[in-house]
Amino acid sequence: AGKASGAGDQVGSVLYSRGMYAALVIAEAARKAQEIAGTSAINAEQMREGFENLEITEERMAELGLPHFGQPFAASCADHGGPGAAMLQQWDATAKKWNLITGFITPDDDVLMPLVLEDSAAYAAEAGISERCN
Repeated sequence: AGKASGAGDQVGSVLYSRGMYAALVIAEAARKAQEIAGTSAINAEQMREGFENLEITEERMAELGLPHFGQPFAASCADHGGPGAAMLQQWDATAKKWNLITGFITPDDDVLMPLVLEDSAAYAAEAGISERCN
C-alpha cells in the first residue's frame, strides 16, 4: 500500500486493473522464460518460449497479491488466448467505485473461433507468416 505511481486514485478502475493484469502476465512470462533458459538475460525468442509455457493458477495470483483477479490459464504455442472469459463491472456513482456484477462469462467459441482462425489465416497469408504450432 502507498506505492502507487501518482495519487493512487485509479485503483480498482478498469484501466488500472487491466494494467495490473498485463504486468502480472508479462512478469510471470519473463520469470518462466528465465527458468527455461537458465539465465536472467533472456532474448525475444526465449521470452516467447516463456509465454508459450506460462501457467497462471489461482494460487499464484494469490501469492502475487491478486486473488480472484483473473481466470487461471495455461498458455501454449497453439493457444495464446487462454479461456477468454470475462467479468462485467458496473459503476456505482454514489460510492464512486466499480463493482463486479458477474462471475466469469465464457465466450461463444462456436461463433468466435472460426472468425478468429479465418482472420488469423488471412493476416498470416498477407504478412508471409507460416504457422509453426500446428
